[in-house]
Amino acid sequence: MTELTQIAALFAPQGEIAAIAPYGNGNVNDTYLVRPALGQPFILQQLNGRVFQDPAAIMHNLRQVSGHLAAAHRTSRRSSSCWRVIEPLATCTGADYHTDTRGGCWRALSYIDNAVAFDTIQSTAHGREIGFALGLFQRQLADLDPAQLHDTLPGFHITPRYLAEFEAAWASASPKMTPEIAYGRTFIDNAAPRATVLEAARAEGRIRERIIHGDPKVANILLDRASGQAVALIDLDTVKPGLPHYDIGDCLRSACNPLGEEADEPTAVRFDLDLCQAILTGYLTEAGAFLNPEEIALFPDAAWLIAFELGLRFFTDQLRGNIYFKVQSPEQNLHRALVQFHLAESIASQLAPFRRLVAGLAGDA
Repeated sequence: MTELTQIAALFAPQGEIAAIAPYGNGNVNDTYLVRPALGQPFILQQLNGRVFQDPAAIMHNLRQVSGHLAAAHRTSRRSSSCWRVIEPLATCTGADYHTDTRGGCWRALSYIDNAVAFDTIQSTAHGREIGFALGLFQRQLADLDPAQLHDTLPGFHITPRYLAEFEAAWASASPKMTPEIAYGRTFIDNAAPRATVLEAARAEGRIRERIIHGDPKVANILLDRASGQAVALIDLDTVKPGLPHYDIGDCLRSACNPLGEEADEPTAVRFDLDLCQAILTGYLTEAGAFLNPEEIALFPDAAWLIAFELGLRFFTDQLRGNIYFKVQSPEQNLHRALVQFHLAESIASQLAPFRRLVAGLAGDA
């Protein structure tokens, strides 16, 4: 048996593995689909130790959240035949995860069959399902005390912190001023004064912390192959206390860019307000139950901020030598940064109609 198969066997009740293959295209963890000789298929993941340094805390959060979601699911309006809750699977000895001989952390999760995820929005109906799924996820966790969860990524989505990290990386790297580097540097300088918009609102008491998914991009929301309905949110490693605006901002940033995060030409990237309306319509059918109009009014700022923030993080990782995000080429993180910066520019150019759209939806929620 290969080491990978041996590790997978630790999570299989009968211990024998029929097949194992890479699964998905995540930028952080290594993920595999495991098919045991007996029993149900499951997901096996090696957590990225540079990113997630406390696996026990991550698994604690996952068990707290999956248990709460499972209980809430029993009273959900979504048909029980459709919606699913991702659950952690224990090893044959009852452990939450396995540590290999090199210190790598491996864990297993339940697998949802006959489901599919896309990197980009396929239709407005898909957009409504994306929004609904995120809203349902947040609403079902709205009565779970954030203090019950560990903050597994301190400072995550605190944009001023990422600005400070960028400046340190810039000073250390002293990059050659190519046109792409110059554009990125100028964009960051111009955007920096707006980087405190959500943290200022939090400090003023206009928005408050709840439990968030942390990475609700399009590819992390599964759809039923037959019905097209959303069935689950996956990749729950980033679930933690945070502002719901981080989630909806990230969702809109991801979903309303039809060309995707790896767009060939960054200057062609646009923020699609029609897709935005579809997502927010679905989202507010659930999130309207716990968000007030003042909180909803900050959605356009959140979408712009998270696009800027992700671009900033990609740029910083490029300067540091690509140590966080997986890359297939040395300049990929710089290219990703430019995509996000052009997306943020597109959002900024449409803020007036974006705010009118949100105001109208808030009145209907």
